Amino acid sequence: MAAVLGLVGGTATGYGIQAEREPTPLPALNQPDLAYPKPLPKGQEPEPLSAAEDRQVKANGDLRKLLLPRPKGARADGVDGWQSLPEYVTDFTRPGGALEEQLESGIRRIATRSWRTGELKSVTINLIQYRPGSLIGAQDYVEGQQLIATRELGAGAEGVEVKGSGNGRYFVYPVHRRAGYLDYHQARAFIQRGDIAIEILMSDQRKIAEKEIRSLAERQLERL
Repeated sequence: MAAVLGLVGGTATGYGIQAEREPTPLPALNQPDLAYPKPLPKGQEPEPLSAAEDRQVKANGDLRKLLLPRPKGARADGVDGWQSLPEYVTDFTRPGGALEEQLESGIRRIATRSWRTGELKSVTINLIQYRPGSLIGAQDYVEGQQLIATRELGAGAEGVEVKGSGNGRYFVYPVHRRAGYLDYHQARAFIQRGDIAIEILMSDQRKIAEKEIRSLAERQLERL
């Protein structure tokens, strides 16, 4: 309040001093020395971005077309196309909480492709798009999942940066062993590109090479 009163008081004093002086004529409004941006001559305007260059055009189209295709010899396994939000959150430890968070973040739609190669090697890619707004849903989701992965792997396990992504990271988990069950290996990648969160989940009974998840993440990012 003191700062506001000081400004008002200073302004009033200034007006009082100015009232005792001879009026000073104002300069002309059309001063030639003032430079303003001028429109380019007709025919010299920049060309609009093509559909290939404009990311927004691609993202607002059929999101399913931006999913990586299944590799040769792989078979469909699970969802291939649009996935509903209730179906998507069933894979979370707390589906109800996940549903609420996604709705609050302004989720718009989910495109999914899943496939299987060999006996137990499976891959799922989710492109999760959020509505534009003050809350950056895609960024929040990706950062949240990266934080969870880091906690699961232990202190210092911050994943590996996905080249060219800015904030994308991938994680290769240590083998999970349980008596009477096959070994379980998994790898995950989480990347944000604009209003889209890229989520890649891999699992296998054999060790997953780091280059496998890295290659998938980089190629899927390129398609966006």
